Amino acid sequence: MNSLVIAITLFILALLIGVEVIGKVPATLHTPLMSGANSIHGIVIVGVIIIAAEAHSPLSYVLIFLAAVLGAMNVVGGYVVTDRMLEMFKSSKPRKGKDKASQDEQASAVTTENAQDQGANK
Repeated sequence: MNSLVIAITLFILALLIGVEVIGKVPATLHTPLMSGANSIHGIVIVGVIIIAAEAHSPLSYVLIFLAAVLGAMNVVGGYVVTDRMLEMFKSSKPRKGKDKASQDEQASAVTTENAQDQGANK
């Protein structure tokens, strides 16, 4: 009973500290913070693998499966959010170097087509 009270106390303290820390984060930094935190949840997957080695009952198999699925969703979600955030910072204007290269490719294609047309006309 004593260890259960200690575990519940630690859980409640961690919950209160987490709410306090996240509450101080400005809105502009909340998404990057949560994106990184979600990707760090890969440790949940490692924990599932370690605990799965000790599982022997159907209930534990179900709980392990749920933990693995939810942990994987959290990790993938973290990377998806990060990718969306990075897309917001990409420039919509084409780069001059890239634009120049595509113009050169188009000019080369036109020159090749003209040469083929002239060869066919002779």
